[in-house]
Amino acid sequence: MEGFCIADIDDKIFSRIAGKSYKVTCSLPLTDLRYLKLLHKDLSGETLRGEMICNARIAADVLEIFERLYAADYPIERVKLIDEYGADDELSMRDNNSSCFNFRFVSFTNRISRHGYGLAVDINPLYNPYIKTVDGQKIIAPDNSADYENRDKIFPYKITADDLCCRLFREKNFLWGGDCWDDEKDYQHFFIPEEGD
Repeated sequence: MEGFCIADIDDKIFSRIAGKSYKVTCSLPLTDLRYLKLLHKDLSGETLRGEMICNARIAADVLEIFERLYAADYPIERVKLIDEYGADDELSMRDNNSSCFNFRFVSFTNRISRHGYGLAVDINPLYNPYIKTVDGQKIIAPDNSADYENRDKIFPYKITADDLCCRLFREKNFLWGGDCWDDEKDYQHFFIPEEGD
């Protein structure tokens, strides 16, 4: 479909991510990543240009998912490289930015995140927060998304188990963080699991 393509990470793209999402400590070879150009529509139906970096293993599937979401007018507010936020996950989520690759660790652990391998995609994160209780304290990320913790409420950009976004990612063997774990919820998060997940 016109407006959608996959490319290798060339010098121009690398200059945008070096030292940000692709940190000096990144253990993933650059050749394992792909750059996606895509179209998406916001809540008003305006067509916007987006870009994303993901693992080569999932690039074709992710691009197809976005093509189908676009064709169905599924609203996604913005899709920018997380590097435009200094690779700061919180800043990107606060701005409701959908993204994929960012070499980092799982919150509160020393395990590399599936985002660190480019194998997880977050969609409309402001309205689909990550929720976990740590040492008796509830953590909601991004920190401006408390209004969207209650999934019984109706609000824009909300992802539910039976909506098109979930169905398309599941067709491509992604798991959804909204129904994977008992002790945490990650409603924005679609990922290719590791063995044992």
